[in-house]
Amino acid sequence: MNSHLNFNIDTNPFPQSRFPIYAKNGMVATSQPLAANAGLEILKKGGNAVDAAVATAATLTVVEPTSNGIGGDCFTIVWMKDSMYGLNSSGPSASNLSIEEVKVKGHSSMPKFGWIPVTVPGAPGGWAELIERFGYLSLAEVLDPAVRLAEEGFPVSPGVAYYWKYVYEAYKNNLQPSSPFTEWFRTFAPNGRAPKAGELFTLPDHANTLREIGETNGESFYRGRLAAQIVKASRAQGGYFTEKDLNDYRPLWVNPVSVNYRGFDVWELPPNGQGIVALMALNTLKGYEFPRSFDTETYHLQFEAMKHAFVTGKHHITDANHMGVSYEQLLSDAYAKKVRSQIGEFACKVDPEIFPAKGGTVYLATADRDENMVSFIQSNYMGFGSGVVVPGTGIALNNRGADFSLDASHANALVGGKRTYHTIIPGFLTKENIAIGPFGVMGGYMQPQGHVQVILNTIHRQLDPQRALDAPRWQWMKENSFVVESHFPTDIAKDLIAKGHDVKVELESGHFGRGQIIWRDSDTGVLVGGTENRCDGYIAHY
Repeated sequence: MNSHLNFNIDTNPFPQSRFPIYAKNGMVATSQPLAANAGLEILKKGGNAVDAAVATAATLTVVEPTSNGIGGDCFTIVWMKDSMYGLNSSGPSASNLSIEEVKVKGHSSMPKFGWIPVTVPGAPGGWAELIERFGYLSLAEVLDPAVRLAEEGFPVSPGVAYYWKYVYEAYKNNLQPSSPFTEWFRTFAPNGRAPKAGELFTLPDHANTLREIGETNGESFYRGRLAAQIVKASRAQGGYFTEKDLNDYRPLWVNPVSVNYRGFDVWELPPNGQGIVALMALNTLKGYEFPRSFDTETYHLQFEAMKHAFVTGKHHITDANHMGVSYEQLLSDAYAKKVRSQIGEFACKVDPEIFPAKGGTVYLATADRDENMVSFIQSNYMGFGSGVVVPGTGIALNNRGADFSLDASHANALVGGKRTYHTIIPGFLTKENIAIGPFGVMGGYMQPQGHVQVILNTIHRQLDPQRALDAPRWQWMKENSFVVESHFPTDIAKDLIAKGHDVKVELESGHFGRGQIIWRDSDTGVLVGGTENRCDGYIAHY
């Protein structure tokens, strides 16, 4: 297919969900068909890959609210006119929030729900920043498909309906429809239940908010009427936000970071995101030779490299301004060599502070006819986030601050105005300064693990994008505990157990992340994409 990538669609090492998708002029890959079609609509209207990405992202807050929202964060890698750009649109904690304040409230660790774990939402600011710098269309035009779906109604897709019901039952049992959660039940369960698959659902407040964000280029959300409503709700419900917290917010333009793996450059964003965990693991693995058909030893080395990368990442990663070591040190060949010296024939025991959460995140990839491409990820963190919805706005607020530590000596200790360790990461692949394309696998701490597995499937196994996503996945949980999908090779799983790995089969495929890939043939310009079979994945193209 590609002058840099060689794969054969006749190769079929395991059952597949579908064939890869090919297109000439444009492609949008994401977890929900209506959102992908919104991005395609913008491409056909004259927008570029950035316009399409923002349109898709905004639409996902409508049609997949179980995984993201207007009150969440986003991270982006943009390939525009042969140059790469990174945007960190995560927000800090409230400036007057502290470890002492949280403990006074009776918490020994950061809570998951309510106002305490809410950080300043970065997604609307990220949308506006991307359109301002790279867009061909206005933000209002780009958000219009999302506004229409929220206002006129959309049929709920099966995967979204499943998780909506799951969250509704959890909230009903644990949060109850009382302040500050009353508005969540009014907005997302107005009939006293979650909507069913195929049921038409409207979000009128959501539509009005998206329209206002578009018409004001995001200013209302941070320095206008919407900002005032967020602060008013915070004060009324025991939150900590001030006008200044929102007024001062700006997304951060950053330089993506990479490691060279077998001649390919794998790109992630620098901390406070966990992308360098994937890069650390790949930097360790590049010191080994793997067969094209993965065997027990191949998986053993992957397991060990990932454990070491996560131990280091969870110890050091936080707001870049608060890190005690640089990411360059963590991605050095000297560090990778040290890790390899600690990997033996059998599983080693580690003791990281990691307790994987079920993430609520969406990932999307876009490409246009002018060879521009975008890798974009957006999240409220855990499902709908904090359970708090700002009254009258449809803004479901994130709970990203739940990852802060209340141990003042920890790198990721809570400090007012600080960005926390962030799980969401977009990926990008190049070779010899030529873009191959965007990729990503969302899902809490599964994300860097998914990135590593997709890259190994692509480069070592030479699998096309669809099969690279369809391949059975594994996930490290803690210590020597791993879960694998039901179609993971049974004989290899038994051999890994003999090596000291605690391997269990997980029947719920949603726990292994949801990915999208778009590669471009550098000779012909033809796009080839793969989408996730573990959700309502869809590729819109023309």
